[in-house]
Amino acid sequence: MTNSSKSQTINQNFPDDMRKSFDKLRNQCPVAKDASGHWQVMDYATVERILEDPHTFSNQVSSHLSVPNGMDLPEHTKYRVLIEPYFSESVINRFEDDFRKTARKLISNAKKQDAAELMGTLARPYAGRVQCAFLGWPASLADTLISWTMENQHAARINNRDRLDELGQEFEELVAEIMEQQRSSLKNNAPSTLTQSLMNEEVDGRKLTTEELTSILRNWTVGEVGSISASIGIIIHFLAHHHEVQEQLRNHPEKITDATDEILRIHGPLVSNRRKTTCPVQLNGEKIEKGETIYLNWISANRDEAVFEAPDEYREDRDSKKNLLYGKGIHVCPGAPLARMELRIFLEELFAQTQVICPSPGSNECYETLPASGFSYLPLTFR
Repeated sequence: MTNSSKSQTINQNFPDDMRKSFDKLRNQCPVAKDASGHWQVMDYATVERILEDPHTFSNQVSSHLSVPNGMDLPEHTKYRVLIEPYFSESVINRFEDDFRKTARKLISNAKKQDAAELMGTLARPYAGRVQCAFLGWPASLADTLISWTMENQHAARINNRDRLDELGQEFEELVAEIMEQQRSSLKNNAPSTLTQSLMNEEVDGRKLTTEELTSILRNWTVGEVGSISASIGIIIHFLAHHHEVQEQLRNHPEKITDATDEILRIHGPLVSNRRKTTCPVQLNGEKIEKGETIYLNWISANRDEAVFEAPDEYREDRDSKKNLLYGKGIHVCPGAPLARMELRIFLEELFAQTQVICPSPGSNECYETLPASGFSYLPLTFR
């Protein structure tokens, strides 16, 4: 098709900030096929249309079970109702002290160095440890989750399907081992961890299968490790380069959550999600047949000038309801309250132990490459 030469760059690894390439592509061809033959949707209006029409645009795109992300109505609703209580305010607030202690210790250790590499020293360890705490897993598994996440991203980056299958099997074995440990400690007692509670859940009058539990726990662990660590890197990088915003949040911590949502609109931690058409449809003048795969580019949609004036600018007064950071529609992220709490606690503890965060002189950060977002290497100085 005529647009394909323009859209092929979507699948390349950008040496610098991929957002600029996405911005250019959105203005040239907001809906177009990439080099692999899949449709890429870059503009806000079309992404929003897809999110609001789950009947035409199915979430059943993977050959592997994905609960509930990869399910359509009505099956999706049964599992969504089951997991939503795990992210209620009363549940997640139980973990605030543990999350705070984790952040405090990591930041204290990082401050002992003249300069710290944020991703390896703080962002990934924090993300891994708080997810283990949330599920009642041993803290020692945090490094395993981090390594698995990074290997999975690398295998996806080079399209190594065999390695991706191996990693999937490795995670299934890990979850099976954890569930056996959790089952042994449970015995006749009431559940004491969220994993144990999840193992007792029922759908359609039966307990969740091992495959269903593995899918849910994969989303709640390695999925969060990748997105939370990327979010921390993006937020701290922004604050290191925008001291006026950093100072405002130090003086007004009650603004942290709204601020992080806006920063992550400017630079999103998640690149895209997939949908599959259930019937022929037209998007932005392009005819798409039934059964074709569509990628919704979150980063590009959240930077669309038609919705966000001067999208690179940080603005407190933007309409937060338009922000697609956590999605929209029936598949909006159920873990948003937990993610926001984890980010808020990290910033509060970082501000409590520092006076200023700034880039390390003479050191250059490295941007992540697809399918990840954010930074792979981020040297900073804490004072």
